[in-house]
Amino acid sequence: MRTVYVNGDYVPEYQARVSVFDRGFLFADGVYEVTSVLGGKLLDFNGHAARLERSLGELGMSSPLSRDELLAIHRELTRLNEIDEGLVYLQITRGAADRDFAYPEGSSPTVVLFTQKKQLADNPIAERGMSVLTIPDQRWGRRDIKTVQLLYASMGKMMAKAAGADDAWMVEDGQITEGTSNNAYIVKDGKIVTRQLGTEILHGITRAAVLRFAREAQMEVEERPFTVAEAQTADEAFITSASSFVMPVVRIDNVTLGDGAPGRVSRRLREIYLDESLRAAI
Repeated sequence: MRTVYVNGDYVPEYQARVSVFDRGFLFADGVYEVTSVLGGKLLDFNGHAARLERSLGELGMSSPLSRDELLAIHRELTRLNEIDEGLVYLQITRGAADRDFAYPEGSSPTVVLFTQKKQLADNPIAERGMSVLTIPDQRWGRRDIKTVQLLYASMGKMMAKAAGADDAWMVEDGQITEGTSNNAYIVKDGKIVTRQLGTEILHGITRAAVLRFAREAQMEVEERPFTVAEAQTADEAFITSASSFVMPVVRIDNVTLGDGAPGRVSRRLREIYLDESLRAAI
């Protein structure tokens, strides 16, 4: 039985309650973050907290809790639920108010956190590599804000599942934007290519760390859009996210990359990311 956090209280999950008038439920008017836990410690917490503050600001909301208060809650939930390896999910909505498209005045934000135990470091997919299906990107235009409106991402994962793939990469104007819940990369002649930051993609916290580690390791990085054709002729490919870290991609649609096994660059970046992130975990 998990303990969850709801608006200042730690309660058993079966006692957790949120109003049916909550704007997160009615309008997806809220934001979220997911922080990984390895060895009982939080990975890149400050990066996630900073992005949370940015997402709230883009929606005209202020954080109801300080960064130190959020850290304390993350740590307490990790302790209470005995999470050695897994995730802490945080969601903040504009709160409950009578249904109206206009933002309500004076509503109190709803804050919910819960944990999930999950195998992260020794994920078997990292050894075999994953396959992705390309699908049209039909999301809204502010993908840089980490909102809870994830319906199309969920649809994309189901499209991938139906096609026998592990996940989907979304395509807009012939170019890859990102995965359903991750950033996308290709490697050609040793160069790492990933889309530049903008409103088209989420500003991944793991993305920022991996690109920093890559440059520190003297790997060449180019931030620009790339096409499906480029991806399918790349030497290797991979994704990054808070829960998958660096995950090799070995197949895009019906095209196998290289020899069909995880590539040297993605494997090395996963090793570096895990080593460096564990060293800095709090």
